[in-house]
Amino acid sequence: MGDLLLVRHGETEWSRSGQHTSHTDLPLTPHGEEQAKSLAPLLSGRPFALVLTSPLGRAVRTAELAGLVGAVPDADLREWDYGGYEGVTSVDIHRVRPGWDLWTDGAPPGAESPGESPEQAGRRADRVLSRVEAALPDGDVVLVAHGHFLRVVTARRLGLPPSEGRLFQLATGTLSRLSTEHGHPVVAEWNTRP
Repeated sequence: MGDLLLVRHGETEWSRSGQHTSHTDLPLTPHGEEQAKSLAPLLSGRPFALVLTSPLGRAVRTAELAGLVGAVPDADLREWDYGGYEGVTSVDIHRVRPGWDLWTDGAPPGAESPGESPEQAGRRADRVLSRVEAALPDGDVVLVAHGHFLRVVTARRLGLPPSEGRLFQLATGTLSRLSTEHGHPVVAEWNTRP
């Protein structure tokens, strides 16, 4: 049985400034490109049963720079849909909605996207995990995607509700590994950088 490796894409202008970025397809910053390249030694020489990436350019480019060949874009790996909060920082949201919390409240509809609740993000994560489960008997699986969504994937893999993704802070340009111990999913590595 293989492990599930999670790669958060490298830095973008909005990840650096703290702006919520779901469907806005921003490129990696030069620092983000360096972060992605630095992951290559952690991933090289390992055979993978499956490599999936978000279809957004920042994830696809991270996979390329990290040396992951044969990555298959998967629409379910896109970031949490921030709806009306796309491009807005948490600080600015709290000025209007002081008690707001993405992990319990989700995101409201916006002009360009409907927003997403924790439960909706969790259903997407469950679909991704069903594809992962099918491939794990053949070896390790890699997902290259986005911070909030990979945190939801982690919660669901560990048998927790989607909202418990709040427990797993995830930095840009990092590698994390979910494994098993005595038949139960566990966090084996988190936020690893070379």
